[in-house]
Amino acid sequence: MEKDFKYKLPPNSRILITGATGFTGSVLVNKLVKQGIEVVAIARPTSNLKPFTGMPIKWLQGDVFDQNLIDEAVKGVNYIFHMATPFREAKSADNVYHNVHVLSTQLLAKAALKQPNFQRFIHVSTIGIHGHIENPPGDENSPMKPGDIYQETKLEGEIWIKKFGEEEGLPVTIVRPAMIYGPGDKRLLKIFKWVAKGRVPVIGNGNNLVHFIHVDDLTNFFILTATHPQAVGDVFICGSSSEAMTFKNMVKIISEYYGVSAKFLQFPTAPVFALGDILEFICRPLGIEPPIYRRRLAFYTKDRSFNTTKMSKLLGFVTAYSNEEGLKEEAQSYLDNGWILLSKSGKK
Repeated sequence: MEKDFKYKLPPNSRILITGATGFTGSVLVNKLVKQGIEVVAIARPTSNLKPFTGMPIKWLQGDVFDQNLIDEAVKGVNYIFHMATPFREAKSADNVYHNVHVLSTQLLAKAALKQPNFQRFIHVSTIGIHGHIENPPGDENSPMKPGDIYQETKLEGEIWIKKFGEEEGLPVTIVRPAMIYGPGDKRLLKIFKWVAKGRVPVIGNGNNLVHFIHVDDLTNFFILTATHPQAVGDVFICGSSSEAMTFKNMVKIISEYYGVSAKFLQFPTAPVFALGDILEFICRPLGIEPPIYRRRLAFYTKDRSFNTTKMSKLLGFVTAYSNEEGLKEEAQSYLDNGWILLSKSGKK
């Protein structure tokens, strides 16, 4: 991770982070605390705050769409990094997505407007709002094709905050991250485990494109967009400067690192998606997380490949991690944490 703080906020800044206990949020929190920045963070009452023990953070626990909590959190804040999301909770009701992605955005923006020294609102969206990229690579102007309630409400929140910023003079920057990964990430852990065991399920032919962004690069970009004057009022896709890669190539890199010859178990696309829809339809009303669902399956089937040159041309930002370097680092982190155990024939 960065040690020289090439990307930093002005001294004596006070910042608010939503989604602070998540994978990306926790990395951003740690960076800013090490810079001596005053951090206020919103977390759900059920969030685990133990990893942050001893850190000078003002925690406010409650719903990110609670008006009173928002008013308290935003007092005296100079910067807001808004990344709260029920990302992994396919079991969540539609109104939960709306409250977290849209209502909370509206409350935060209106409260920020009242702060006399407010500098920048960094609104974190997702490349998922573009759906499948028909003729890759896409870019920030590619058609919007959200495929589920998560992406639909992400897009709704993004459209609202951009318009609000323009009409009310609130300095806003929107960032659409690609597939986030890095040490400590668990969303990709299942795939690495499959590789380690030598059997990898693949939907279709495995040639779909995946665009990654290392969490260290992403959080650096957040900080840069909070301070760069040309970022105001604009939208950026944040993905690795190296090209997107196929799912098969991802597996190949991991396989070689682990010293395992992984074989693909192919499944047809249509029946798997149909099963995912059925399971989500049954599980969501019961508050049960479905084992497979459309958004999770999209990772294995849709082309997500983007031209990320806007970051470098407008803001001078170039990612530090190549896909191969980052995936190898993540593979090793899983071994170091004991989350993956290789057989004697695997990597020594």
